[in-house]
Amino acid sequence: MSTLKRVLLICLLYSLIASCTSATTSKKATIYDKILPEKKILEICGGHQGPVIKQGDPGTEDNKYGFEGGRAFKYKGEYHLFTAERFGDPTIVKMRMAHWKSKDGIKWQRVSTLYESSGNYTGEDPRAALWAPMPYYNEKEGRWNLFYVAYRCKPSDPTGWYENYEGRIWRAVSTVPGYDGLDGPYEDIGVILEPGSDSDPWEGLQGTDSFYAFQVGNEWYGFYGSAQTQAEVNPAYPKWAVGLVKAPEMAGPWKRCSEMNPIKFHPVFAENPIIVKLKDGRYTATLDGGSHTEFGYSFSDDGIHWSKASFVDIASEFDQWWTLMRTPLGLIPEDDGTYTVFYTAYTKTNFACVGMVKLREFDPENRRLLPSQ
Repeated sequence: MSTLKRVLLICLLYSLIASCTSATTSKKATIYDKILPEKKILEICGGHQGPVIKQGDPGTEDNKYGFEGGRAFKYKGEYHLFTAERFGDPTIVKMRMAHWKSKDGIKWQRVSTLYESSGNYTGEDPRAALWAPMPYYNEKEGRWNLFYVAYRCKPSDPTGWYENYEGRIWRAVSTVPGYDGLDGPYEDIGVILEPGSDSDPWEGLQGTDSFYAFQVGNEWYGFYGSAQTQAEVNPAYPKWAVGLVKAPEMAGPWKRCSEMNPIKFHPVFAENPIIVKLKDGRYTATLDGGSHTEFGYSFSDDGIHWSKASFVDIASEFDQWWTLMRTPLGLIPEDDGTYTVFYTAYTKTNFACVGMVKLREFDPENRRLLPSQ
């Protein structure tokens, strides 16, 4: 046997041994391999030129810096938006969570303030800043639940970014039972997820920075996020990432699915996934992918294994009124087979507005509009 053939054979054997070792000793690697191929099957088919909620609109009079994150959905024929308002100083610290509604998705009315943060900037208050309100109706309880994030806050230093850190996920319930309790008021029940001894190695200083629950069969899953905002990061993981937690009930107890986390929507940045189950049984996720002009989306057949994120480029169809795209607020199925997505985005004045885009789904191979889901 020639020297070259001998070298090639040795390389092949080492490759086979390495792959077998990885498959038998690294459960994380095998689950990563199950991530589905990227498929671009959502395209823009309409929307609104310019923001639908902007600085100066009714309800924004005392909102200094605008909106960020939350959830938009349709209920009783109206659009509802639960969002965080960056209404005071220090910016991104003095926060309040608000409920807005609209009949057409264009003209909005502010309904109420749900919670207001303390704005404490010393690091002493674990509820100094409040973000990402996510409402869900719990059929078993017969009442609306509200999950949101609370942070400590203080000035950053060379060891890390401390503007929002040690995030904890709170659960609250409406004091008004039934579907009519959507407007609240909401009463805190307690913390359901937080940084600590159960944290995974990809989680960072920011703590648990988002949460969205959804049902798979008789079990509950939730996406939560974290960011390595400390100075010394673990290079083996993305700086911003998301993972799954699991619980027998919406109320918990919630346990991290450590063997399969983080979920690799994107190799560098994934934040705030919001899940919607379609009529055909598929699950969809919309997420912030760290782009200036795009937001990401993904599909799953089982709610556990997800496709790599594809992206919708808003700037490809609309004049860019924003400087930085931030967070899609969920995919809303419409009766005509299209989808509506509201999103937050920053402007040159540092006021974050709310925009809106319409999407439709295509067969990626035959370029055929798919039937309504």
